[in-house]
Amino acid sequence: MADAVAKVVAVLARQLQARGLRVCTAESCTAGGIAAALTDLAGSSAWFECGWVTYSNASKVRLLGVDPGLLERWGAVSEPVAAAMCAGALERSTADLALSVTGIAGPGGATLEKPVGLVWFGWMRRGGTARTESRVFPGDRAAVRAAAAAWALGQLLEHELAGE
Repeated sequence: MADAVAKVVAVLARQLQARGLRVCTAESCTAGGIAAALTDLAGSSAWFECGWVTYSNASKVRLLGVDPGLLERWGAVSEPVAAAMCAGALERSTADLALSVTGIAGPGGATLEKPVGLVWFGWMRRGGTARTESRVFPGDRAAVRAAAAAWALGQLLEHELAGE
């Protein structure tokens, strides 16, 4: 999967740079894995702005400005929180695009409504509204985190940069 992610990142890099766009990340369950994948490519400082790892609810509130009421009502692994993480990242950076991830990598922390492997994603352009989507990925903790990072990057390329 690492080779596939590297190929997506290379295409993302070319498209972001050609358009003069910068991206930022707001990550929870992937714990910086997406930012790491993006910055593994030399020259990424031309199009990667910054990233936050907001693993705890308190850090989501403090660092990204997520409304504590959203966390209380919906929980960290939810569509509203993924959207708020994107919005907060854009408000706190000069990036043009934000990508957020919040999920349950396991092995614990699951409920009947929110199983291990459930991940919510958000993508947002400055001045726009967040697009959100969820997926349930199979496997152990490492597999869920790797699949979530790869899928998030693929979606960034396919939907946020396609046809612009």
